[in-house]
Amino acid sequence: MSHSSESPVAVVVDGYSAGNYYPAAFGRLGARVIHVQSTPELIPSMLAPDLSQYAENVVCSDEEVLVDKLRPYGPVCVIAGQEGAVVLADRLSEALGIPSNGSALSQARRDKYEMIEALRRAGVRCADQFKSGDAGAVTAWAEARGTYPVVVKPLSSAASDGVYICNDASDVRAAAETVLGSPDIFGGANTEIVVQSYLKGTEYIVDTVTSDGHRYACGVWRYEKSLLPTGKNIYNRDILLDADSDPVPALIAYVDEVLAALDVRWGPAHVEVIVTDEGPALVEIGTRLNGNIDAGFHDVCLGHNQASLAAQAYARPEEFQKQYGGQAYRKLRPAVVYNTPTELDGVVASVDEAVVEEISALDSVHRVGVKLAAGSRIRPTVDLLTSSLRVYLTAPDEERLTAAYERVRELKDDVYHLA
Repeated sequence: MSHSSESPVAVVVDGYSAGNYYPAAFGRLGARVIHVQSTPELIPSMLAPDLSQYAENVVCSDEEVLVDKLRPYGPVCVIAGQEGAVVLADRLSEALGIPSNGSALSQARRDKYEMIEALRRAGVRCADQFKSGDAGAVTAWAEARGTYPVVVKPLSSAASDGVYICNDASDVRAAAETVLGSPDIFGGANTEIVVQSYLKGTEYIVDTVTSDGHRYACGVWRYEKSLLPTGKNIYNRDILLDADSDPVPALIAYVDEVLAALDVRWGPAHVEVIVTDEGPALVEIGTRLNGNIDAGFHDVCLGHNQASLAAQAYARPEEFQKQYGGQAYRKLRPAVVYNTPTELDGVVASVDEAVVEEISALDSVHRVGVKLAAGSRIRPTVDLLTSSLRVYLTAPDEERLTAAYERVRELKDDVYHLA
């Protein structure tokens, strides 16, 4: 039986976190959306998919069975809802013979080491690196190379989990032993780690959506970071840049090389790039939505959002390619995403809703994401996962935006009362 005569069908694999924006995005284009849950139980460490938004939820971990179940629907795409689903989505779409990035370079799009090696093979500027499951070997490589700092990180985690900047051999050994001794964000064992040359410079986010090789740059943001005494470089603000301001055109041109090297022809990509003295160099790429996405916020400051663009790229490719192919976004309003750091240490007794309301009521605040609930452990911020709030701010001018940001800074620690 074929369903293709009805409305088109989109398949989302593991629609956690940012993937929750897909059902509405495809729905607006008249597509029905089916969810594939690749694990018997939902993964507890991420914001769960809202299964009520899907026409159906297929719980299955056997790929051949999945392909047989999905084929009658004639889906327009199989798309990853989050980072961990990229490889499976690539294989399913390839097996179904529908638009796909294919599986040949899937590992290079997930594994931080393979990613950089694929760039090196393609002659694209990238970091020096080495990988091993042995902390001693990692330390020896750093010592032999003789230039510090170096970066130690897991092969395939996310959200700056387990990333250490190391200034000498003892730092490298300690970081290597810590990462090898702990699971990644998805609960998998870190059997190998990668050590890389430290890319010195300012870091940027480049978000793209591609439809059959026609790339659209849908947002470029500059990371403002704070270096902690621990050597952790934490995210503070993501600041939206004008598309024609330096170094945005150079970043987009570099990202085009990265997409080509990794054979990304379809769908969204979230790319982190550092502009070094030699030019842009890749930190990493995820062929999925920006985890920081807030569709309504992006609609206000950019006039579109990555989820709706990705849906259009698959469901209405000709329309997308004509409207967006080879183009870049236009910044409609100044905007920042503020991941608030905290020094608080203890157990949250309560969330002060009055303070949350005061922050939310600021003219320039689009949304406040309160990350902890009563009973949660709050610790001093060491990475993206341990920031206390995520606040989306946009205003007609920079002055108002800055004023609101400063007020949020004053109020952020009053949100949580500790036991």
